[in-house]
Amino acid sequence: MGNITNSLTLPAPAKLNLFLHVVGRRADGYHLLQTLFRFIDFGDTLHFTLREDGMLRRTDALDGVPQDQDLCLRAARLLQQTCGCALGVDISLEKRIPMGGGLGGGSSDAATTLLALNHMWGLGLSRERLQELGLLLGADVPVFVFGENAYAEGVGEQLQTYAVPDAWYVVLFPPAHVATAEVFAHLDFANLELTKGLISRKISGLSLQSQRNDLQSVVCALYPEVARYLVWLGQFSQARMSGSGACVFSEFVTEAQALAVIEHLPSDMRGVVARGLSQHPLRDFAVM
Repeated sequence: MGNITNSLTLPAPAKLNLFLHVVGRRADGYHLLQTLFRFIDFGDTLHFTLREDGMLRRTDALDGVPQDQDLCLRAARLLQQTCGCALGVDISLEKRIPMGGGLGGGSSDAATTLLALNHMWGLGLSRERLQELGLLLGADVPVFVFGENAYAEGVGEQLQTYAVPDAWYVVLFPPAHVATAEVFAHLDFANLELTKGLISRKISGLSLQSQRNDLQSVVCALYPEVARYLVWLGQFSQARMSGSGACVFSEFVTEAQALAVIEHLPSDMRGVVARGLSQHPLRDFAVM
């Protein structure tokens, strides 16, 4: 083990799915996807304080999230058990990313926890090994450990770096907590245009124009508020849903264009302007 750090404060950025295609289904019921992950400069902040008694504790538990389901604690427990580490940690979270919003908040928090504790506990695990552990926590966790905007296949864990052009986004937060399992259960799999979703692995020329999210129509039918937000945002630019929802976004070339849209946001809607990142802010964080 390497040097031990007593405290850390680190970011956990949100992600957007610039497109999301459902292209198949595995024998175990998991759906096969093709998607493009893009990190944005909006997210959560986590604080870690070393404990020497081996205890793992959230100092500010999230409402409605039992401790045994808390992804930060699950990530810490997984690392502790994998490495036989006797150290512990107190974790506090400044939560900004909406839960059940398709922006990867829980997954990002888990990935930052893996990176933080690998460093704080001096474990010396490689980024690749942390990605493998992350997949045990959730399909979106590996990309946050990977640290690059990425084209993803499989259940989202087969990653290729993709250089996404600079952009600004208006991201809106419909008041809906979308259950991913429910969305996939309602997916009319037989009628999906599977072959039209297929993209060559040679993705350097991949166009991001008029891309789609195959889950969007299902979510809009189940959650009318998502449809309302898409209609409002679609007045200004093509609006899409991220992940399995509920959050929706539009892309703009300049910050001024995005700010001009958010200024018109009705008082009963919530949203932010965010810059697209060229990589995860912890991409160069010290790992093997």
